[in-house]
Amino acid sequence: MHQEDRALGLAPQTTDTRDMVAGAIDIAQGKPVQPITLVRPHAAARAARFFVEKFPGRSMYAVKANPSPELIQILWDNGITHFDVASIAEVRLVARTLPDATLCFMHPVKAEEAIAEAYFTHGVRTFSLDSLEELEKIMRATRNASDLTLCVRLRVSSEHSKLSLASKFGVAPHEAKPLLFAARQAADALGICFHVGSQAMTPEAYSDAMERVRAAIVDAAVTVDVIDVGGGFPSSYPDMAPPPLEHYFETIHRAFESLPISYSAELWAEPGRALCAEYSSVVVRVEKRRGNELYINDGAYGALFDAAHIGWRFPVTLLREPQSTVRDHPFSFYGPTCDDLDHMAGPFLLPADVQAGDYVEIGMLGAYGSAMRTAFNGFGSDETVIVEDEPMVSLYTEVEREAASNVVKL
Repeated sequence: MHQEDRALGLAPQTTDTRDMVAGAIDIAQGKPVQPITLVRPHAAARAARFFVEKFPGRSMYAVKANPSPELIQILWDNGITHFDVASIAEVRLVARTLPDATLCFMHPVKAEEAIAEAYFTHGVRTFSLDSLEELEKIMRATRNASDLTLCVRLRVSSEHSKLSLASKFGVAPHEAKPLLFAARQAADALGICFHVGSQAMTPEAYSDAMERVRAAIVDAAVTVDVIDVGGGFPSSYPDMAPPPLEHYFETIHRAFESLPISYSAELWAEPGRALCAEYSSVVVRVEKRRGNELYINDGAYGALFDAAHIGWRFPVTLLREPQSTVRDHPFSFYGPTCDDLDHMAGPFLLPADVQAGDYVEIGMLGAYGSAMRTAFNGFGSDETVIVEDEPMVSLYTEVEREAASNVVKL
């Protein structure tokens, strides 16, 4: 890991990758002492191809979801050429990994020094903003550049999403007029962007947001060249089964086509979770059982931050051969640190006979699991293994099977 990345807060990435193995059960049979991250390049490649082929515009990966250089390379190899970067460390990381990638600095509040380095050193030309102060900062830092794409971020509702992103950033549509007008004067291309919140459970989240975009455009009477619908595209988790992603794409396309925008306007999106959630999982060991509580060797300060702090439930499976035939039972997890906050309430459904020494795979941790890791209390592991088996849950395998079936029929 580069020292500048560690200083700027980028999580450590793969440091020990074994040869490819068949699947999670093979890892458990090796009885590892530390948690091991399993990565599935084929799953990330499949998700990238899905967005490239089916989203009716440009998809750019939101790097904050998982800044692994290996993952970034996989996405690039499968057609993702644009990247949503939110810090100068992410700018440097992607520029170093993919010199030919297009970087869009989509954090609405940036250090002036970061803007200048992004523009003059790394060729970044797209910036988001949500205030006149930020616009002035961007113009100062780029020395009044005339080749900027400036995306004004609107505040929209997160009511249809599991995690709100409606309070920190974004200008209210009825207050956007002066900012849109000023950005139009400064920009080579003017965009409007928004974020409906993480894990949007219905396409209506995007159609509702587009109505706010419409109102802002009409009020400001400006020509808009880019509509960026942000992230929020969901993955599948226990008790969270979203509609097919094609429904989201269809809704977005209809709304985009109806907006009063330039005839040549572009449609963008910033998927993060949807591109990387299925990429990785973690194999943990049960160190102790206390009733319905399992003490495991990863937790809130490792890959399970979301499970601890926002109550996110992840799919789990007991890695035992022969498989247990005992009925599933709800468990909570404690992580390895000495902190009471290192608790994942779940419930996580596992066979009722699970015991110390067993191994459990926790799935769908490609999004934010790797990015949020720390080495608090001396715990943590960077050991990563490439596996060939399928993710525990997937929005894409059925689509892939259907495509293969159609090819056979033809």
